Amino acid sequence: MSTTMVRVGPTPAQASSSRAPRLHRHRPPMASAAASSSDGPKPPVVLGCGAVSADYLATVASFPNPDDKIRSLTLKVEGGGNTGNALTAAARLGLRPRIISKVSNDPQGRNILKELQDDGVDTSYILVAEEGNSPFTYIIVDNQTKTRTCIHTSGYPPMVPEELTEANLFAALDGADIVYFDVRLHETALIVAEEASQRKLPILIDAERKRDGLDDLLNLASYVVCSAKFPQAWTGSSSTPVALVSMLLRLPNIKFIIVTLGEKGCLMLEKSTTDASEAEEIDVESLLESLEQKVGLSSSMPKCIASKSNLRISADGVGSISGRLLLGTAQIIPSEELIDTTGAGDAFIGAVLYGLCSGMPPEKMLPFAAQVAACSCRALGARSGLPHRTDPRLASF
Repeated sequence: MSTTMVRVGPTPAQASSSRAPRLHRHRPPMASAAASSSDGPKPPVVLGCGAVSADYLATVASFPNPDDKIRSLTLKVEGGGNTGNALTAAARLGLRPRIISKVSNDPQGRNILKELQDDGVDTSYILVAEEGNSPFTYIIVDNQTKTRTCIHTSGYPPMVPEELTEANLFAALDGADIVYFDVRLHETALIVAEEASQRKLPILIDAERKRDGLDDLLNLASYVVCSAKFPQAWTGSSSTPVALVSMLLRLPNIKFIIVTLGEKGCLMLEKSTTDASEAEEIDVESLLESLEQKVGLSSSMPKCIASKSNLRISADGVGSISGRLLLGTAQIIPSEELIDTTGAGDAFIGAVLYGLCSGMPPEKMLPFAAQVAACSCRALGARSGLPHRTDPRLASF
């Protein structure tokens, strides 16, 4: 399912306002805090910094032509935003997420907070502006072409780094096991990432497309999950496999890069912990071809085909790295069951965060993440189809 995104800025009245916004840090209800204080080992904590929003989803029989008037078939309002979606997925799988973000004290903002709290996400570090508007997105889902069109309105006033106090920053990071960024709120995100790096916390970056501040965050990243077009766009390489080699060479702190390919699955290039410089080099594109030949058509369930470990993987004109290449397949979803791919990439990232925190090997993590993403595609909206860890569809992982 392809996507068109249109971004709408704040209204002229909002843009011209010079009055300093009144802010408060959101404090969830006491019942939510009490529920997390049960005996026994506590689940891992993931801190996310980025977008939360409200999504207004309307399904239509087919996308309208200019000047058309049509009726929606289904209407739904629910939470959205990359970070909000990914950490909701992580919460349902069993992690303890916290979010640094900003909303306004309007109906959308209050609903955003409530939905996150209901899923067990800690909203204590989400700032609430007493005036302005929370982020929201209109999403038109075309039943005929299985495409969606997104029209986004940014939150106002935007979050600025000065609003994240040192005390809140330290409190948010205390006890965290991994930190996630979707590269929104990039100035604030960089402050969080720099402190996380000082604490030697692993950092996962969602590299959806080129954005302000992305390069600074990538330099601090441990893991990257990116969209299909990003590796070539960022590196200028001739193909995705070559681009992955280039990215690992340019970003020496990265342990692995995953590129999501929609219905074609995903591709992962993992760096070895030991040097294979003495080994015979193998071309990355030839290696990918050999993995693709091993993909059978006998099963609709996701699986992973991995190369040998600690290979010397090269790309012409780029260089070589020590590592291995893994090809993950997607679940084959019958057309009558495919409802909406909104947030499927966020669901995948939420599952990767869970996999990293629970110590899943990549051979298990990639099919697991693909299965979680497939579950999310069977309902309208980014969150309605997100599974819990006890879901029978995840029983084999």
